Amino acid sequence: MDVTEDVKSEPAWRTAIARLVAVPLDVLDGLGTTIVLAGRVLLWLVRPPWRIRQFIAAMDFVGVGSIFIVALTGLFTGAVFALQTVYGFRSFGAEGMVGGIVALSLTREISPVFAGLMVTSRAGSAMAAELGNMRVTEQIDAISTMGVSPIQYLIVPRVVAGAVVLPFLCILFTVVAMFGAYGIAVGMLAVDPGIFMDRIKTLVQPRDLYMGIIKSAVFGFIISLISCKQGFFASGGAKGVGIATTRAVVQSAVALLIANYIITSWMTEL
Repeated sequence: MDVTEDVKSEPAWRTAIARLVAVPLDVLDGLGTTIVLAGRVLLWLVRPPWRIRQFIAAMDFVGVGSIFIVALTGLFTGAVFALQTVYGFRSFGAEGMVGGIVALSLTREISPVFAGLMVTSRAGSAMAAELGNMRVTEQIDAISTMGVSPIQYLIVPRVVAGAVVLPFLCILFTVVAMFGAYGIAVGMLAVDPGIFMDRIKTLVQPRDLYMGIIKSAVFGFIISLISCKQGFFASGGAKGVGIATTRAVVQSAVALLIANYIITSWMTEL
């Protein structure tokens, strides 16, 4: 009786252990594939031919196409941040600090992270879906057959575009968010405009601006790389493309937040 139960339960234990082991193995496999792909992208980046039209088209798609959603998000983020900060600081008679606090938070943290998340949801998902569709319809195989590197032709322009364009979107987010914060704090909540601007000049240093720009460039590289990887290695038809697109958005967002912590820790200690 006991022997029979042990024999029957053994496959279940093996299955459970296999599932537990599969999770870290999948994570390590995905991380290794991403690192190898990043190395291949950097290698092909410095090798001719350089297809300028592909780079311009990718920058237009990632940058120009994301201007509206980034600006809209920035406007309401700055407005609600100023609203909450004024009400919170007014209890201590420190509402004059609102301008500097909002500007410092935007330049160091909020703008690069929020701009990166918006680009992830709009451009990153589209990259994964487009490349995934090309993979399942064998268009990528056709490019390879013609003697053209699909990494150089499809992935390098998109990764470069993400790294180059996202810092400008980060700056746009900051500027629009500050307009929203100024309008709420000064226009609606009667914060002194002179003090509002003076605190910005006092608290925000060039180092804070550099931190936001460096972060956004790294985020753009990570987002584009992960999104392209998911689409490039997609399989399983239309369902596989959908899964790859979902993974691209989720993994890009998680990687962005992890990278944000690492970069912040590193730059804070410098």
